[in-house]
Amino acid sequence: MSVIAIANQKGGCGKTTTAVNLASAVAVNSKRVLLIDLDPQSHATLGLNIESQNSIYNVLSTYTSEKLTLKDIIVNVEANFDVAPANILLGTLEQELSDEIGRELKLFEAIKEIESDYDYILIDCPPNLGILTVNAIRAAQEVIIPVEPSRFSLIGVDRLLEIIDLISTRLNHPVKYRLLITMFDSRLRHSFQILNAIKEKYSANLFKTIIHTNVKLKEASLSGQSAVTYAKYSRGSKDYFYLASEIMYRKEASLDNIMRQMVKEKVKQLGEITFSLQNPNAQEVYIVGDFNNWKASEENKLSRNNGGSWVKRLTLRPGTYHYKFVVDGEWQEDPSNPNKEENNFGGYNSLIEI
Repeated sequence: MSVIAIANQKGGCGKTTTAVNLASAVAVNSKRVLLIDLDPQSHATLGLNIESQNSIYNVLSTYTSEKLTLKDIIVNVEANFDVAPANILLGTLEQELSDEIGRELKLFEAIKEIESDYDYILIDCPPNLGILTVNAIRAAQEVIIPVEPSRFSLIGVDRLLEIIDLISTRLNHPVKYRLLITMFDSRLRHSFQILNAIKEKYSANLFKTIIHTNVKLKEASLSGQSAVTYAKYSRGSKDYFYLASEIMYRKEASLDNIMRQMVKEKVKQLGEITFSLQNPNAQEVYIVGDFNNWKASEENKLSRNNGGSWVKRLTLRPGTYHYKFVVDGEWQEDPSNPNKEENNFGGYNSLIEI
């Protein structure tokens, strides 16, 4: 089971949008998902049209008149997708827990009771670095930090990283983190300038997937649904499907590396294939497909030649493969390959046979 906190003390960065739609996208992939709304503003709860008298407050508070467990408050919203809702009472927990010993372990202990019920637990944190956020980070193995491409986008990121480092050292709980570019408008040159600045500073801890600006994401929230349910084939939904894929395949990276090494040692007859893409305006291009678990890593990055073409030569065993290019965070088909096949996300994958 993986526990992932989604945090940023700066508001308006797409934190709750990411929590809701990532959870839904992972659930569509037949994974059991729990989203814990830890924000007193309850945006995830409200955005999924959940009405419940009980909330995560009743689980974490020692002053509540009705002490409950996570199982008692969980609400199912979609297939494989449950939510532990929040309410305004969560705002009082900061003061309630201020003098309590072990206050930073409250959520961790609550999750231990239901960890076998889920493949992924996502936590939507409040937009601050108080005790609730500390609880979320202590309970998590990884933190996703949504960052929109604006002038003030990195405000608070360094402070959040200090908290993560503090938890890793003082509580002996190492936590990984990655930044996620959200609300990206590819029509604006400014967006690319900020993106390049973020890449320069955090390249080793940055998702390849980029979440683009899309009106369907807002419409879905107003309708009380995830975008994956409300508009499955929209740009916003597809971005979160790609993010879900990146997270799920990364989880199995260690096992995948072992298996690939075993295959490499055993397979003797291999074929070579050159993938190419003409796009002189692109900043970076990756090739992802069945042959690399759809993982956009440095070893799958294309090289750019003087003519503006991007090229990558791979050695593959004979067979049929589905693949796509990831161009500046956007997944697209191979325009030079007419062979395509519809995928589960409502789009198409390019198809090649070796």
